[in-house]
Amino acid sequence: MSWPEPIELRDSAVALVPLSHTHHDDLVEAVKDGELWNLWYTFIPTPEKMKAEIDRRLDLQKKGSMLPFTVIDLASNKPVGMTTYMNIDAANKRVEIGSTWYRKSVQRTSLNTRAKMLLLSHAFETLGCIAVEFRTHFFNHQSRKAIERLGAKMDGILRNHQVAPNGSLRDTVVYSILPSEWPAVKANLQHKLKLAEGQAT
Repeated sequence: MSWPEPIELRDSAVALVPLSHTHHDDLVEAVKDGELWNLWYTFIPTPEKMKAEIDRRLDLQKKGSMLPFTVIDLASNKPVGMTTYMNIDAANKRVEIGSTWYRKSVQRTSLNTRAKMLLLSHAFETLGCIAVEFRTHFFNHQSRKAIERLGAKMDGILRNHQVAPNGSLRDTVVYSILPSEWPAVKANLQHKLKLAEGQAT
């Protein structure tokens, strides 16, 4: 039995469903919103390479190192991005939440907070993870701020960790949340969502 197993996670506004090739066309449309592949400090597929990216993620799922999701905005009932549990360490019950991107029109909304709440709740409360990691490029300041707003703490920086598509060397910033920290992180996320709902009404 694989760990973690494919599952659908949802709340009243967002659903994380197992990634499928049936999502291809909507994901191509989503990635075109903001031409996300032009962000040099992250790895986001071009429309032409979306099928290959879906293949890559599903292949990693078969190998047990990734559980990929398509993110569905329930207001439109359409895919708006991707996220994953990745670098899965089943023996030690550790996962990284990453390889995440959203179409520009839903960025800076409560959608990301909701998706992270679903993933973190499942990781700590169902899977019994001993740690959940987040990693991002040193220069991806938007991602770093988003991770820090979640309540994750920085573990350190892996220098010259990877070679980016443009040939530059990536310094990777590593963050994590531990089970003992989860209750406070969860309360903080719930508070943020209540504030967001209040502003929307």
